[in-house]
Amino acid sequence: MAHINEAEPVYQVQIDIAEGRLLGLLGLPANGAQAVVIFAHGSGSGRLSPRNQYVAEVLRGGGLATLLFDLLTPEEEQVDNFTRHLRFDVALLAGRLVTATEWVSQYNATRGLPLGYFGASTGAAAALIAAARLGGAISGVVSRGGRPDLAGPALSEVEAPTLLLVGEFDEEVIQLNEAALRQMTKARSRKLIVVPGASHLFEETGTLEQAAALARQWFTMTLGGHASGFKTSVREQPEAGS
Repeated sequence: MAHINEAEPVYQVQIDIAEGRLLGLLGLPANGAQAVVIFAHGSGSGRLSPRNQYVAEVLRGGGLATLLFDLLTPEEEQVDNFTRHLRFDVALLAGRLVTATEWVSQYNATRGLPLGYFGASTGAAAALIAAARLGGAISGVVSRGGRPDLAGPALSEVEAPTLLLVGEFDEEVIQLNEAALRQMTKARSRKLIVVPGASHLFEETGTLEQAAALARQWFTMTLGGHASGFKTSVREQPEAGS
């Protein structure tokens, strides 16, 4: 494991799978980790995504270890750059996320810590499918600009407290998230927050910072064993039936 960041403990790691290897970046808070958040990036992205790296830095500031890793092997990425089919295979990506979760659970620095998922775009669907498969092993999920609808029937099996963050101008995705929220009847807590002034990628000034702060608050709460008490001044969509 190679140390690549002198400013904070971020290391290059490799997760071996039958098809090859998945490359990742494991970040450990300087004062010790209270929990671990594993990232599932969106279509065509990877461990070097500037947006996810920024969110990971914010989470580490809250005492959370982070794992950003490529959901495809280097060889698969080369093929997918032309075919663009694997990046939308959410079942495959969810399986890779489960494998990464098993790796984190066995790694010395992160063994036994509470686990959470942060998913973006299509990665949010993979995160929710993996959370449904692993049940109580996952303590919290956050989706940023996600497509939870792509998780299909798995939505009704997700137990983990789930926060869906969507940009105000991402109108179609807001509707898809509202529909997904209604299906998540087993989740111990579920919220949809529309971030003002944000589009799908949260590129507008201050919007990604707001999403990262909300994610940190959610993970600090849920991975700390609390599924209630989340408060924000940002507009929150009502849960189904409320």
